[in-house]
Amino acid sequence: MSGFAVCVYCASSDDVDPANLALASALGAAVAHRGWTLVSGGGCRSMMGAVARGARQAGARTVGVIPRSMVQREWADHDSDELLVTDTMRERKALMDAHADAFITLPGGLGTLEELFETWSARVLDLHTKPVVLLDPGGHYAGLLTWMRELVHGGFARPGALDRLVVTSDIDAALDACAPPEADTSAL
Repeated sequence: MSGFAVCVYCASSDDVDPANLALASALGAAVAHRGWTLVSGGGCRSMMGAVARGARQAGARTVGVIPRSMVQREWADHDSDELLVTDTMRERKALMDAHADAFITLPGGLGTLEELFETWSARVLDLHTKPVVLLDPGGHYAGLLTWMRELVHGGFARPGALDRLVVTSDIDAALDACAPPEADTSAL
């Protein structure tokens, strides 16, 4: 399906487990196999670089969005089909959102969590209707999900908030949750 784009949030730190690098690469390849475009944070390191390389090696178009300060540190993925450079992190996230039809979050740290929460909370508030998916085969986010259930139970989050986040451990299930509905051809 040409034109459909999925944004992947993930770690950019160099000290991640090799299994997470393999997960990112496999997700990138799976995005390509669906004929979709990958939108990422525009970095060439760690999981962020692995997801983009995996997508490109399998034939996907990649769009990287990166703040100028990170380009200057030589972290940019200059192999991206399109590399968009912003002045701030806020501009970066806005461009990533604008270019994406769905969002998948892989294991990551503070920046990844911030991206997940911003996208997810906007979905809970009905500011967009794009799918928000948490792909977590290793249980990286188990504690977070337990805490979120406690927030709902305590009245600090809407009861439907967890329903707006698809949680899966399987790449195909994550992509299925992102997929646009098939066009109804029964009337043709």
